[in-house]
Amino acid sequence: ALPLLGQPLATHVTLSMVRVSLIDYGAGNVRSLKNALISLGVDVEEILRPEQISTASVLLFPGVGSFGNCMEVLKVKGFIEPLRAYVRANRPFLGICLGMQTLFEGSDESPGCEGLGLLPGRVGRFNIDESLAVPQIGWNGISPQQESPLFHGIELGDALYFVHSFRVAPSSELTPWTLCLSRYGETYVSGVSRGRVSAVQFHPEKSGAVGLRLLKAFISDAINQPPTPQASAMTGTFSSGFCKRVVACLDVRANDTGDLIVTKGDQYDVRERAAGKGNVRNLGKPVALARRYYEEGADEITFLNITGFRECPLSDLPMLQVLSEASRHIFVPLTVGGGIKDMVDHRGVRSSALEVADAYFRAGADKISIGSDAVDAARHYIEKGSGDGSTSIEQISFVYGKQAVVVSLDPRRVWVANEAAAAGHALADQRPFEARGPHGEVLCWYECTVHGGRKGSALDVVQVSRAVEALGCGELLVNCIDKDGQNNGFEIPLLQMLREAVGIPIVASSGAGCTSHFSEVFEACSVEAALAASIFHRKQVSIDEVKQHLTEQSVPVRRADVSPCASDWQQRALGGLFSAPVLTLAAATLAVATLAVAVVACRRAK
Repeated sequence: ALPLLGQPLATHVTLSMVRVSLIDYGAGNVRSLKNALISLGVDVEEILRPEQISTASVLLFPGVGSFGNCMEVLKVKGFIEPLRAYVRANRPFLGICLGMQTLFEGSDESPGCEGLGLLPGRVGRFNIDESLAVPQIGWNGISPQQESPLFHGIELGDALYFVHSFRVAPSSELTPWTLCLSRYGETYVSGVSRGRVSAVQFHPEKSGAVGLRLLKAFISDAINQPPTPQASAMTGTFSSGFCKRVVACLDVRANDTGDLIVTKGDQYDVRERAAGKGNVRNLGKPVALARRYYEEGADEITFLNITGFRECPLSDLPMLQVLSEASRHIFVPLTVGGGIKDMVDHRGVRSSALEVADAYFRAGADKISIGSDAVDAARHYIEKGSGDGSTSIEQISFVYGKQAVVVSLDPRRVWVANEAAAAGHALADQRPFEARGPHGEVLCWYECTVHGGRKGSALDVVQVSRAVEALGCGELLVNCIDKDGQNNGFEIPLLQMLREAVGIPIVASSGAGCTSHFSEVFEACSVEAALAASIFHRKQVSIDEVKQHLTEQSVPVRRADVSPCASDWQQRALGGLFSAPVLTLAAATLAVATLAVAVVACRRAK
């Protein structure tokens, strides 16, 4: 940015002149936050050594995972005392999610583990009734309790992205620090601030344009360029309530020529109908489509790797490249699934499911989705009666938190003549609906399949769902083979069955064909999110049309507010440099400079 005329260059500080330091202790959202900051034009330094903390000008502490694991890593890396000293010195600091929770004395998530002890109180588990799923995953509002530059640009109707199972309860001791409150079955502290130290429970780097504005306001204030505080107009008022999510899904695989494409199946068959072996349906390039959905207002984007890329070395997984590129431009949550299991590549190199997940998180994923491996883990749990820490779900949730682990279920209907024939499996009654078995049956149970729906497991969805919840899964992505590609509505009996069976969030998938299918599933099943693929890919229905319909039906949704992608901002900035007024000023300046040079040359000649 150019300084104003007559203003000394040294006093004109812009974001591009600022270095922001990130504490990197292995948290899943470091890449996401780094990309968000880069999009704002700041220079980013990742802190890997304790001594870097004391020299940081602006410090951000992002966190995803379990409280105990985070504190243990901070201890091993030698970060605890330098971090305490930095915050106590009232230097520019922003903690995010777990980065806020660790400021307190401890957490019920990890009894016996001490926090940084910089704020009074403990972090507790949500104390809410069974009507709300835990963890809270999704978009929610805030109620500012004090004026702050962080709230510059946040208005009524804005929502921010939360993903957590534990929260800080309000208290008189914490009142001087309380920046904002939120509601999820109970009121809790969603932000703290005092002096130049702030921390928030939500993820600004995953909150679209609203979150980017908050990050920009924090950095501007840190370098003594505070924007006009706008919290007073909203103080005591919640900007929004908890919102239902509209999720766009991309099934990604390699086509017959090796190109990575988005495709869509018809009951899990992704090839065109043709004599012999048809071509894989090609609905576009993954990153381009994902950016389109972000700009159209998708609350979350899911990449499902339906081939698994099992022969690739871990460092060369094609999906890593997709995530890395997508996360540079997309500032809402990204989920990736497919192939997250123990694997051996063509060189014989073995990688654990946790190592595969690590790579996905470092590339920009916010959540990972486990499929067939979760069914195997559920079977192990059912046989043993408990977990033993060996499954991918347990290992990944311990490091990154249960909110980062999604289990994707691929059930199919198994029709039975009567209850006895179900052999103890959880039954669904299809009489209120249109589906019928081949012999007119109205009862069915849902068998979880593996290997892309090609093989049965003999386990029903309730068995698997309860087992994976106990192991540490934080969310279910519920497909239905019978509904895939049919566009005639979600499988309501299946989703109702699971809503009663588990207490974690559910994403409904398979069957969306029109806007009313979304309001139907939210009303009938109380799920937290609904996902669609083909109708968005083919532009049969837009995300905006879905949200408009849901708003008309009084279903709370996030208001779409999307900032241009980083590259677009750069282009606009460059475009501004070549606008007519700037060109006129530049031409005049050049003319004056040329005249001055000519005068000097003339005098010397004389």
